[in-house]
Amino acid sequence: MIDVQEARRVILAACPALAPRAIPLGDALGRVTAGTVMAGHDVPPFANSAMDGFAVRAADTAGAPVALEVVGTAAAGAPPGVRVGPGQAVRIMTGAVVPPGADAIVMVERTSPGPRGRVNIEAPASPGDHIRQPGEDIRAGQVLFEPGTELGPGHLGVLASVGAETVVAVPPARVGVLSTGDELTSGPGPLLPAQIRDSNRPMLLALVARAGCVPVDLGAVLDDEAAITASIQHGVAGCDAILSSGGVSVGDFDYVKTVLDRLGDMHWWQVAVRPAKPLAFGTVLGTPVFGLPGNPVSSMVSFELFARPALRQMTGHRDLFRPEVPAIAEEPLRRRPDGKLHLVRVVATADEDGRLHVRSSGGQGSHLLRAMALSNALALLPDGDGVEAGGTVKVLLLT
Repeated sequence: MIDVQEARRVILAACPALAPRAIPLGDALGRVTAGTVMAGHDVPPFANSAMDGFAVRAADTAGAPVALEVVGTAAAGAPPGVRVGPGQAVRIMTGAVVPPGADAIVMVERTSPGPRGRVNIEAPASPGDHIRQPGEDIRAGQVLFEPGTELGPGHLGVLASVGAETVVAVPPARVGVLSTGDELTSGPGPLLPAQIRDSNRPMLLALVARAGCVPVDLGAVLDDEAAITASIQHGVAGCDAILSSGGVSVGDFDYVKTVLDRLGDMHWWQVAVRPAKPLAFGTVLGTPVFGLPGNPVSSMVSFELFARPALRQMTGHRDLFRPEVPAIAEEPLRRRPDGKLHLVRVVATADEDGRLHVRSSGGQGSHLLRAMALSNALALLPDGDGVEAGGTVKVLLLT
């Protein structure tokens, strides 16, 4: 058997980041920058008001309350049409250009209407009050983001504020997903004898999407060597990686192994982990191919342990793995020694002090997908007898 870390080492070595390209801003959420992103101009580009109120000369308000002559209005989006002179004020809206001559804004709440086109300033102002200075947020030539930055909504807002229409980043990987097996069917119709519905493919397509990649549905394929060959070749031609579920064990009808051995350079592993012991990985014409187990829980766990970190690396991420944190077992999490790492599906909750507590989410068989769906973490039980109630256990957080 091979341990988890060694399998990951081999996989990650074969899954380099995709070539970066210019990505439109509207498609850049979650993408990772491939170079230093610089600002082309100041933000804000001009001095503007942070408040609705009046633009004044601060010195004219020193004896507040004072009455000043209102000589105009400055609206957002329009150049100032008047200068503020001694004893004068300009009505100003939030975001409007501060008119020449003014050095402070008095918020409207500290004013009241005065007689004959005047305004009463009820509190003194200091120079700079409520004025957003040019470049206060960003200076022209400033480094906005370093290489390797995962772009979130705030990052995209910053890029838009400096006029960027594209950003050079690592694109999302196109990941083909296929299921294999004569027993598989889909849809709501009645099941024929010996048929089961294909749960792996919808699940893996969703996992691929949640990992920030583009899922490509390659369909369900019968246990037929020619059909599997055609599906793999089609996927390799249009995808950056392939996920196949089923046919990686030692059964007489596991044609996936025959096909992949013929088409690519493959590893066929028994990983020292439960569930998800059988795992295939290799490349076909340079495209990474993951052969995941057919049992649905094993397939999902195998994706989380091996395929997801590789896909994150291919899309430029540096934080590849789910967090592993200590938790308190609310009930016994027992196992038998067998030389493997056991991953127990658990529900993790935080107490008032922020400490995590975990309990089993249900049955632990590799075919029991509902318990996996109800879990939000995997308790990592090293070889031995497990953990008693109240003991500390390391958990891998899935959400």
